[in-house]
Amino acid sequence: MAVLSVTCIIIVSEFRFDWCERLVGNYLSFTNNTRPENGAIWDAGRHMANALQSLDQMALARESAGRTVRTADSFADLAAKLGPGEWATLDKARFRALYLSLPPYRRRHVVDPVQLVWLLNGGATDRIFCEGRMGGMKIFFIDTRNRVVQQVDLDLQTLGNNGSHAVMPGTLDNAPEFFGRIYPASLFFTAVLRLPGEMRADLLLDTEDLLTEKGLLHRVGVGNSAQDGFICLGFEFRHLGESRVVKVKAREWAVWQLTLVLRGDG
Repeated sequence: MAVLSVTCIIIVSEFRFDWCERLVGNYLSFTNNTRPENGAIWDAGRHMANALQSLDQMALARESAGRTVRTADSFADLAAKLGPGEWATLDKARFRALYLSLPPYRRRHVVDPVQLVWLLNGGATDRIFCEGRMGGMKIFFIDTRNRVVQQVDLDLQTLGNNGSHAVMPGTLDNAPEFFGRIYPASLFFTAVLRLPGEMRADLLLDTEDLLTEKGLLHRVGVGNSAQDGFICLGFEFRHLGESRVVKVKAREWAVWQLTLVLRGDG
């Protein structure tokens, strides 16, 4: 009876004075600062999942960049595969292999050969980074103090054929730039062979495009204007009744020397 009476008194007093709710409310108010904000635990879990996902993406991007470097056949190929803002690490051996794969006359457009000897073999460079950009890429030579000792900015046009040759159907007579300066192939090469060897190297920078052409070399045209230190030469080939002209760039000073020989002044 005593227990029942006490229980009834507690229930009645709760309904009358709401002391239980007040007690719980005061406790929650007193301990409010020590409890986490609403949803903080769930937010922490979400942030953790996002961080792990970001780490996975970074690892995949790094692996993809490494694969790009390993599979690139040339600097132009590497620049084409790297998107704007994407980074890749080049070890010295890989950089050296890509550099030496360039024709000698194009290497100086990347790094001066003498300077590169010091950068790769003189201890000035600790690591090499390349960054993709629109239309090309940047190469950074970094020392042991994480300082940039050399930066190279390359365009795809420079890394590629640099506009060194072009092929057009037809004959030299269809190209006004060669008007009045068209010579039989035999006369042209007789004059070329009279030039010193180093001058011939600057006259025909790369003969690969001419060696891969089929047919008989009939005539050669010398351009009448210079641009950026180069003059265009046109080589007319005839094959199976058709004519086509291969245009290549030659250094201006060597072309002028050749012109003197062709005129009989050299």
